[in-house]
Amino acid sequence: MPVPDLFLQGIDRGWQVLDASEFDSEQTFEADVIIIGTGAGGGTSAEILAQAGLKVLLVEEGTLKTSSDFKNDEAKAYAELYQEGAARATADGGIGILQGRTVGGTTTVNWTSSFRTPDQTLAHWADVHGVKNLDSGSMAPWFARMEERLGVAPWAVPANANNDVIRAGCESLGWHWQVIPRNVRGCWNLGYCGTGCPTNAKQSMLVTTIPAALEKGATLIHTARAEKLVFEGDLITGVQCRAMNDRLTLANGQGFTLRGRHVVLAGGAINSPALLMRSGAPDPHGRLGKRTFLHPVNFNVAQYDNDINGFYGAPQSIYSDEFQWSNGTTGPIGFKLEVPPMQPSITSALLGGHGQTNFERNQKLAQSNILIALMRDGFDERSQGGSVALRDDGNPVLDYPLDDYIWDGARRAWLAMGEIQFAAGAKAVMPVHSQGQMSRNWTDFKQQVEGLKYAIYDVRLASAHVMGGCAMGEDPTRAVTDSLGRHHQIENLSIFDGSLFPTSIGANPQLSIYGLVSRLASSLATRMQSPT
Repeated sequence: MPVPDLFLQGIDRGWQVLDASEFDSEQTFEADVIIIGTGAGGGTSAEILAQAGLKVLLVEEGTLKTSSDFKNDEAKAYAELYQEGAARATADGGIGILQGRTVGGTTTVNWTSSFRTPDQTLAHWADVHGVKNLDSGSMAPWFARMEERLGVAPWAVPANANNDVIRAGCESLGWHWQVIPRNVRGCWNLGYCGTGCPTNAKQSMLVTTIPAALEKGATLIHTARAEKLVFEGDLITGVQCRAMNDRLTLANGQGFTLRGRHVVLAGGAINSPALLMRSGAPDPHGRLGKRTFLHPVNFNVAQYDNDINGFYGAPQSIYSDEFQWSNGTTGPIGFKLEVPPMQPSITSALLGGHGQTNFERNQKLAQSNILIALMRDGFDERSQGGSVALRDDGNPVLDYPLDDYIWDGARRAWLAMGEIQFAAGAKAVMPVHSQGQMSRNWTDFKQQVEGLKYAIYDVRLASAHVMGGCAMGEDPTRAVTDSLGRHHQIENLSIFDGSLFPTSIGANPQLSIYGLVSRLASSLATRMQSPT
């Protein structure tokens, strides 16, 4: 029986949803609050501000795709739902970057893992980066609020075999493991979360906060790039936008203008700093776009005698923090261990290789498992992350230097992942490296890892978590915004997305954004409702 398309039903009821590619003349749209971006930060902000009685207008660079469009088709989804057709990467191509670009942003295509910001991270932000009033105690009710709103709870269904490798290996070794909380309701356990949920089970912004805001009279304009903020003194007086072309490669369509009392920038790390750069926003201390973090991820593949079928079932349901904080907050880089989903296209991209090598790996896909390590960058002084810049055409690019600090983390992560996989019964394990080979035992694998060359392009790295670039903190010489997300130099601009983070999170960041932004947007709503 077909699943009702909740979003299209809302449009039929009169939601104000506009496709900018259909505009044929210059227009001006006005609202109390302009929200640029519809992901975790933009969607959360929209619901809270609209429910406070404010007129909200959201603008999204990507297109509107709903459950009716989601067919578990990797090729179509990556082209339509991701930044740069899923081909976004760092300036030198050393790290591939998966970020969503559609209504709902990355929340529409992520794998549903939902962690509160670790206490260690919040304490580090306060102690080192001057962030105020975001300790674990004060944030707990905001996390709880969003967990209730989005159905976040530990996954109660048995893990698929791909995830169960972590449990089995860690239990054998006496290492930490735990079940991952997921933001789902009535999940069918299909496993294709990364291509958009066809059953509306994933509680993304597409099916939760954005519809709630539209019910309260908000307007959504999609397929439109916010090109430039217009300033008069320390105020934004307008947002200049332009419709995207059919392939979402250029903003060369009809121009239009947005005007509002307040602007919320929620385009995500990389895009939020880029808009401020294109606009010539004040940056007196050179902090804009700096300290952008990725949780650089490396991979280990293992082969088993039994079927794993990692392309079915909840993509992520078990994790290990055995090596996350073992060296403290600073020191050698810590990492979180998880698995990715293993649909053929994404697996081929992750594993690399060409021709016969790639073919042979995919022939054994059903009997393979992949572990990933999310390296917690930004905490040690040796880890400064990357910097966002603009290409000649105004599009953003992230320069993220790779050095011995990262390579040491990759080496240690490979050893940890390999030990888990062998402990879970793997018959052969391989580090995903240009020279990586299948090792048949732990001793051979360890010798291989220790002997590899650690250099860009040899070590295969990717990221689905982009953070920083508009760091918050009370000291304007070190931060772009204050601890409430208010821009230090622009009176009517707030930044409500993952670009606020002074470091990476050390966990999948969506719940960190939900909890933080629910607090910041509630504060903004109160200020905007005040007669003074």
